Amino acid sequence: MKIYLLGFMGAGKSYWGKQLADHWQLPYYDLDEVIVEAEEMAIADIFSSKGEDYFREKESQLLRELSQQENFLISCGGGTPCFQENMDFMNDHGTTIWINPSVEAMVERLQRKKSKRPLIAGLEDEDLIGFVEKKMAERLPFYQQSKHIITSDNISLDTFTQNF
Repeated sequence: MKIYLLGFMGAGKSYWGKQLADHWQLPYYDLDEVIVEAEEMAIADIFSSKGEDYFREKESQLLRELSQQENFLISCGGGTPCFQENMDFMNDHGTTIWINPSVEAMVERLQRKKSKRPLIAGLEDEDLIGFVEKKMAERLPFYQQSKHIITSDNISLDTFTQNF
């Protein structure tokens, strides 16, 4: 079983990735954490010192390396599907699942952990919803290519296990 979890930050990819990998007894990888470990620096530091192009190349390289395994569950970064033909790659090599809660649900989650998210750390709470809506609109054409889409604010393990 080869599963790629996709979605915007705050969608629940990391949380559900760990739950599902445990349930299905799959090796679990949070792609952002794999990049941090490989580069020995935080993602914000990679962006500022090496640039987004470097980050996206490294992300794509590690995605392809991890995908060589027979079984896995990878929680991708929010932008992963949008670069380096990653969406086509993931659809060709496994099952893509887009976790797509409401913008309001994601904003509520992000407000609680803003300081841990470099892209939004400097935003005022009232600017957060506009930021999320803008970024979601940019990424939508990629996310919509997912093989499965979960659109609910109240998902459970059963949401996944009954459908896959």
